Amino acid sequence: MKKIINLKNILLLLLLVFIVGQFFPIDKSQPAVDPSKDFIQTSNASAAVKGFVKNACYDCHSNEVKYPWYTNIFPVSRWIGGHIKNGKKKLNFSVWAEYDKNKKIHKLEECIEAVETNWMPLKSYVFMHPEAKMTDNEKKQLIAWFKRESERL
Repeated sequence: MKKIINLKNILLLLLLVFIVGQFFPIDKSQPAVDPSKDFIQTSNASAAVKGFVKNACYDCHSNEVKYPWYTNIFPVSRWIGGHIKNGKKKLNFSVWAEYDKNKKIHKLEECIEAVETNWMPLKSYVFMHPEAKMTDNEKKQLIAWFKRESERL
């Protein structure tokens, strides 16, 4: 009997946390995008490479995040909000032109490593956004462009 009461209390507490969490949404405000600073607008990448970056990276690494409906549901909202906040802190393609040469080179090297090791885009992101899935050939194209751009800088 005591186990049932404890389980019931735990479930009620979890339900209360879930309900209260709905009243504290994540911040979805985004700064205005200045096209003169944006990676897609300022880079000399091919349309294909720009498409790969836009589809696989921009939702977490730019000020052009498209928040899906499930980002309104606690605790998923907190999990995704944390990914986006950390992603933009690490690399924000919307302010690419503000980075100095060395920072751009470093970010491109990190991009190369992230794609080569299949760390990015995150599997959980690709699962919910199939347009972000890249073939091995597409990844090779993206990596090759990142390398060329790094050397050009």
